[in-house]
Amino acid sequence: MVAACKILNIPIYCTTQNAAKLGATVSELIDILPADTKEVDKTAFSMMVPEITTRLSQQAQAFSSAQYPGSSSSPYSPNQPSYPNQQPNTQPCQILLLGIESHICILQTATDLLSLGHRVYVLTDGVSSCNAGERGIALDRLRMEGCVVTTSESVLFEMLGDAKSEGFREVSKLVREWKDQTKSAVGVLCQGLYGGLEEGKDDKGREQREGKGEGPGSLSRL
Repeated sequence: MVAACKILNIPIYCTTQNAAKLGATVSELIDILPADTKEVDKTAFSMMVPEITTRLSQQAQAFSSAQYPGSSSSPYSPNQPSYPNQQPNTQPCQILLLGIESHICILQTATDLLSLGHRVYVLTDGVSSCNAGERGIALDRLRMEGCVVTTSESVLFEMLGDAKSEGFREVSKLVREWKDQTKSAVGVLCQGLYGGLEEGKDDKGREQREGKGEGPGSLSRL
């Protein structure tokens, strides 16, 4: 997602959680972040600390008349209608949210963003929790709070909107390069939520669950 955001000129905000005790951002991300990315260390669980909130507001205002790459239906277009919780004299943003942990920092950041009237997209293959069971519960809560819970590949092509869009070839190449990792990440999530519905085994898994009285689509294993 970092590489795709760089291609599509989407601003990136990065925070660390009490880096002195919990460690800095991993080198794999540091190496590909834009050179002007400023990390903000925090102790609050939400990343919406004053510095990030101010920068986001300033950037939203600066981009209010700009046009992002892709179609006008892009979830990142600034020409979107206002949202129910939008604060007076503020420009709502379309936010892609990823990181750790799903049930703490991601959850609290998302609810803070929603309270300010922003539109939040949580990438299921871009968030995790030390306790794997927490992720599915957090994603359910995030969806109920009003977030769009989706995947990186889905949101990238939603953002592009058209195969003729600027950046399409570069983003498509990234998707192909990362398809195995993406498939694995989404597969792990599905296994945690639905007991591992592998290709060709869906019917058997459903029969087993229904035989236990769980019913179709049950999430009782959480």
